Amino acid sequence: MIEVRNLTKRYRDLAAIQDVSFDVKKGEILGFLGRNGAGKTTTMRILTGFLPATSGTAKVAGFDVFERPLEVKRRVGYLPEQPPLYLDMTAYGYLKFVAAIKGIPKAKLKGEIERVANLTAIGSVMDRVLANLSKGFRQRVGLAQALLGDPEVLILDEPTVGLDPIQVREFRDLVKTFAGKHTVILSTHILSEITATCQRVLIIRDGKVVACDDLAGLAQKHQEQKSLEEIFVKLAEN
Repeated sequence: MIEVRNLTKRYRDLAAIQDVSFDVKKGEILGFLGRNGAGKTTTMRILTGFLPATSGTAKVAGFDVFERPLEVKRRVGYLPEQPPLYLDMTAYGYLKFVAAIKGIPKAKLKGEIERVANLTAIGSVMDRVLANLSKGFRQRVGLAQALLGDPEVLILDEPTVGLDPIQVREFRDLVKTFAGKHTVILSTHILSEITATCQRVLIIRDGKVVACDDLAGLAQKHQEQKSLEEIFVKLAEN
């Protein structure tokens, strides 16, 4: 579903990512790990068409991100680290606005908004102005907009930032239901989210891929480490 080959992004002499290559199978949930500044957000922005690459190729659902960007965007739901909210809108008004941009037919619009509102548990705040919502509810509204249109691919950048422990658990349960239906790239610093929801893990350091394997494979290759946290520290800091 996602094919990335030798992806590089340079800002003059600074390489944000270098020769990044990986695949994500249809219906798979991939955990994307790395320290701040490692290149995770840059990679995800390129995959969603928000940022051009310097070199390399990336395909989503068989469409080249650079040659067929609109086809890619039709198939991707994206939640950036800072949700792209218009704070003077109500939650319902915002979702209606995003649904219209995504081309959801008017006849299906109300039902689709209700569907994503139920999934993300924001039904109680749909008539409230986004500026007056807590950070946790704003994050949920951001996730709801990513789910509009039931996209094949979901790219989620730190989606549980601002959520309380109960909301984090609810989010994990929701992501688990995506397996097999949506292809997901989940970037997070919370390693327990990875072990609870992801089939495979991609670890990036200084813009380069240093590991891409399932949890069992990582444990087998790094038997001297007792946990994913220890493996991550070893790979991310070397």
